[in-house]
Formats: sequence, structure tokens, C-alpha cells
Amino acid sequence: MGAMVVRLCLAVLLAVTAGCTGPDETPDSAPAAESLCSDAWYAAVEEQVPTGDGHGHGPDIGSDEWKSVVEFKLGVRGQLDVPERASEAWCDYIDRLTAGSEQ
Repeated sequence: MGAMVVRLCLAVLLAVTAGCTGPDETPDSAPAAESLCSDAWYAAVEEQVPTGDGHGHGPDIGSDEWKSVVEFKLGVRGQLDVPERASEAWCDYIDRLTAGSEQ
């Protein structure tokens, strides 16, 4: 359980730091394609589509189980057009779905 708390804290830290931009970057720009499927990207998706129970329990962020829960929460699990979870195409697909939910 301690490892899960550490992972959750790291995920939150990554999500917070992923939103920081350098002086030459524009804050409104979309994430670069190479950042898809990174730990920071997974943490950002977790912020938008929480998979835990609010008490530190849930699948490991980025795992196949986590990806399945993300699909379920977005209402796309089992649909034929969802790419394989182990592919960058899956990350791109989820990125497009969650981009519409950003505030």
C-alpha cells in the first residue's frame, strides 16, 4: 500500500510539473506527440479521468488495468475503433477524447 501512495504522489507531482512551461513555450499549445504515453501524460489523463476510489486504491497508472478503467470511464471500452492498449495509437485516441473535456 505504501508503494501505491508513493506512486500516487509521484503521479500528482508529474501532473503538476507537466503543466509548467518554459519561457520559450506557449502555455496554450497542445502537448507534443512524443509526450504521448509518457509517465507525465498518464498522470495528466489520471487527473482528467480519475480511476481510483478517492482513498488511494485503484489500478497502477499506465497499466493495462488502468487503461481499461480509462476506456470504461470514457464510455469506449469494447468499441471496435479503440486501438490496442499497448500502442501509441491508444494514447493518441485517449488524448483526443480527453482534450474535449479540458476546462
